[in-house]
Amino acid sequence: MRDGTAKWFAGLAAGAAALLASPAGAVVGGREGGPQASSTVMVLNARGGVCTGIVLSRRAILTAAHCADGRTDLRIHWREGGEPVLVEPSAVALHPEFNAKAVAARKRSIDLALVRLAAPLPARFSAASLVDGPLPRAGTAITLAGYGVSREGEARSTGTYRSAALATVEPYGPGRVLIWTADPAGGGKRAASGACQGDSGGPMLDHEGGIVAVTSWSTGPGGKQCGLLSQGVLVAPQRSWIDRTLSGWGETVDWTQKR
Repeated sequence: MRDGTAKWFAGLAAGAAALLASPAGAVVGGREGGPQASSTVMVLNARGGVCTGIVLSRRAILTAAHCADGRTDLRIHWREGGEPVLVEPSAVALHPEFNAKAVAARKRSIDLALVRLAAPLPARFSAASLVDGPLPRAGTAITLAGYGVSREGEARSTGTYRSAALATVEPYGPGRVLIWTADPAGGGKRAASGACQGDSGGPMLDHEGGIVAVTSWSTGPGGKQCGLLSQGVLVAPQRSWIDRTLSGWGETVDWTQKR
């Protein structure tokens, strides 16, 4: 491990408290592995924040905007031959409608960001497909995946790709920007599987493995942050921004058209 990389990981360990305060995270109550593992990376920042990122092309990553907000010292992370790799982005684009204070102010926010790499990812990574079609309705099966914690508050459990089978719920009616999901066993009312610290920016997938949303937030019982509802930003309504930004970088993404 290079000295700079070692220092970076030391900084992440020291910043574990910051990770615990981040908005959304890892799959609790899920299983190891899951769809699109080869189309995901980790997104890390020097404050100790951990997120997940979705590979759209060899040079472009989709994640949550709060993971990249403020242009903090950001790195894309994966392992190669057992050794950690940390790559600094060459460009970061936050969605123009992202509002970092949206939750406290109870305002709308599009929590999406695109990250460009100066050099292409290794050939073993594959580009994910985004779904452009009707918005999911209540009862639609959704798989949520990411590199977050396996149990809330246990920062050391990040870094393993996990997934959970959830279903779309409509606690506030049908979403046009956001999707809400919950473990059918808990129904969003009892603690069960879902997103937690570290899954922000990770994929929410349909039954065919297409990505319908990007994880952005989670709620839990009794003052906790995880285990009840898992929220994501729907990608179909944001297609024009995604395509326009990628085009400016000379990149494209695969869209699956559905009716």
